[in-house]
Amino acid sequence: MSFFEKQFKLQENKTNVKTEVYAGITTFMTMAYILIVNPSILSATGMDAGALLTATAIASALGTFCMAAFANYPFALAPGMGLNAYFAYTVVLQYGYSWQTALTAVFIEGIIFIILSFANVREAIFNAIPKNIKAATSVGIGLFIAFIGMQNAGIIVDNSATLVGIGNVKTVPVALALIGTIITMALVIKKIRGALLWGIIITYVLGIICELTGIYVVNVDARLYSLIPSGLVSLPPSILPVLFKVDFSNIFSLEFVTVIFSFLFVDLFDTLGTLIGVSTKAGYLDKDGKLPKIKGALLADAVATTAGSLLGTSTVTTFVESASGVAEGGRTGLTSVVTGLLFILALFFSPIITSIPSFATTPALIVVGLFMMEQVVTINFSDYTEGFPAFITIVMMVVAYSISEGLIFGVISYVLLKILSGRSKELNFVIIIIAILFLLKLMM
Repeated sequence: MSFFEKQFKLQENKTNVKTEVYAGITTFMTMAYILIVNPSILSATGMDAGALLTATAIASALGTFCMAAFANYPFALAPGMGLNAYFAYTVVLQYGYSWQTALTAVFIEGIIFIILSFANVREAIFNAIPKNIKAATSVGIGLFIAFIGMQNAGIIVDNSATLVGIGNVKTVPVALALIGTIITMALVIKKIRGALLWGIIITYVLGIICELTGIYVVNVDARLYSLIPSGLVSLPPSILPVLFKVDFSNIFSLEFVTVIFSFLFVDLFDTLGTLIGVSTKAGYLDKDGKLPKIKGALLADAVATTAGSLLGTSTVTTFVESASGVAEGGRTGLTSVVTGLLFILALFFSPIITSIPSFATTPALIVVGLFMMEQVVTINFSDYTEGFPAFITIVMMVVAYSISEGLIFGVISYVLLKILSGRSKELNFVIIIIAILFLLKLMM
């Protein structure tokens, strides 16, 4: 028995090393943007951007390794989008806390999550969510990440009249994203191994050709950056400016407690939503809709958040882009190990990694959205007390641009419809408590 087989139980999970490596690379490619975006957002607080790049990579690798060790799942972790914006623009720039104090809030959040994970509170919440809403979460996340991919490439843009609208398909990034999507789908249809990864690479290479031939014109002001790497290898920036910079001197205030609660709430239900969606796609949920080894997965998330705050970054959470690796066949922690190693390697090959444009990863995200839509056929839409909550979960995840908001509206409508239709006996105590907390959150 090989080391990989013994450690990750590949045969039991109907996978192999080659598949897991492909899946790990694909997951990394679809979420590598966090190495650029997270430092960009957090540096608005005055934090050192170079140090943040290093902190982001190390925290992502550490969290992803924890997922492999604690749960043997192919899920990757990194500083969460939305949570990093809340950290920078609300806690620091709006409330006036120092970034050191904001890191302290994240640290305390992580400690609370570790306690809740050991106490099985987070697991109880996961298990209490109805099956149809779990399936809807998978579908909603699929649409959500496809929507994100389209936005990243400029296929979908802001529109003052309708909020969103179609982008200019004549621009090179949009055209390449659309061409890349068709190419990726053709590879999927032909059952080419690593189709999503090859789709990313082919789209990127087409972009380089366009730049070399003058079709793609670099314009930094328009966020059209050069696709040609400035080099191959570079030394990682020092992490010292943000390392161990937590500050407990300003934590005794009601507003600070509110900050911690906000971090807790968004991270808790974003993580649960992601685990539900990706686990459903991977076929991990048992007949009762429960996720085996969920305690390990949630503990990995909690430990990563705590360690990430000490390293100098905002809340680390399970990434929805993990679905791309699952779609490539990733089924064990070996996928996570590969992704984690690539985060470390990225520190030394950042010129290449940071040159891969978002339009090159868009095809993978759109196709993954298609894959996750498959769960819609398992939802019981004929029973409106089940169908409507599932429907509103899917819709709100996309239009509210939030996994947690989708769950909020889905769970509240589920409980209310069961009560109003005289079927309250179908509710469990935990889901009622969750619905009440969700209502309170909406009113805050």
